[in-house]
Amino acid sequence: MADNNPGGGPWGGGNGNSKGPWGGGGSGGPPGGMQPPDIEDIIRRGRERFKKLFPGNGSFRGIAVFILLAIVLWLGSGFYRVQPGQVGVELLFGKFVKLTSPGLNFWLPSPIGTALTPDVERTNTINVGFRSGSDVGRSNAASLDVPEESLMLTGDQNIIDIDFQIQWRIKNASDYLFNIRDPMSTVKLAAESAMREVIGRTPLEEALTVKRQQVQSETKRLLQLILDEYGAGVAIAEIQLQNVDPPQPVIDAFNDVQRAKQDQERAVNEANQYANEIIPNAKGQAQKMIQEATAYKEKVVKEADGEAKRFLSVYETYIAAKEVTTRRLYLERMQDVLKNSEKVIIDTGKNGPGVLPYLPLPELQKRTKGEQQ
Repeated sequence: MADNNPGGGPWGGGNGNSKGPWGGGGSGGPPGGMQPPDIEDIIRRGRERFKKLFPGNGSFRGIAVFILLAIVLWLGSGFYRVQPGQVGVELLFGKFVKLTSPGLNFWLPSPIGTALTPDVERTNTINVGFRSGSDVGRSNAASLDVPEESLMLTGDQNIIDIDFQIQWRIKNASDYLFNIRDPMSTVKLAAESAMREVIGRTPLEEALTVKRQQVQSETKRLLQLILDEYGAGVAIAEIQLQNVDPPQPVIDAFNDVQRAKQDQERAVNEANQYANEIIPNAKGQAQKMIQEATAYKEKVVKEADGEAKRFLSVYETYIAAKEVTTRRLYLERMQDVLKNSEKVIIDTGKNGPGVLPYLPLPELQKRTKGEQQ
């Protein structure tokens, strides 16, 4: 088969009608004096520009010094300081590796490693049910009530308005950083849920008066339990009730009820105080009377028992010696009869009656005593 391009190369034959790749004729050049780009010249000029960027006119030593300096600066950026009250959290390609203590530490720089330093001793405060001046960005601003957070349903189907604060700290830095996306919102929503659950089991009157401390402690316990289940790495330090009141539209009527209850309690307390004074006195008087009656009873019984025993003793003596006992009884009785009466005894004597003139000595003694008085 005959060649269609005899005597020519890939860019055309040797005859005058052949054309090269640049559109030229057989003379070997493009029309208008255009020349193909020189690859070697392009490479040479790029190399010269590259050498100007490095010291030593682009020598290998200059390039090595530049690379070494860049590596040293990159590694130097891996030093970080953990302040007192903070804890260092080291990450490798975004994955938690370990915790570090306060002081100067080193870890691989970005983008390989990352070091975070959360403050684990600072106490954070969250307000629920109201916004203080610092919350709204003005320190002198008055507190703003937030009804959608503060109004809650009590255990006896009443509505109560509660404002409270949550104080919390970080107890596990790795859990705090990686287990929850928005710690502040999570703690706030969990606290509101815990408070609603506790208030939902508490009557209105008790929540306003005697069970305020119990509501705080129970809410703290329940909130900590919820956050531990989330793995939030947060420790609840305190739950503080700020305002516990009935809703604003009914607060006047509620205050009237409270004043009536206070009057009732005062009257009951006064009655109890009077009863406490009267009842012990009456019980004391009754006890005294019982004791006196018991003593009298014992006295009479013992006296009767003694008289009976004495009579039996006299009877036994009389049975043993009748005449002697009769005489003794006669003398005792006469002694009892005559001891308080006026007596004049005349002795008969040996030689007759021996009657002497009567001298009323007892009457004279009575008169003498009367005149002296």
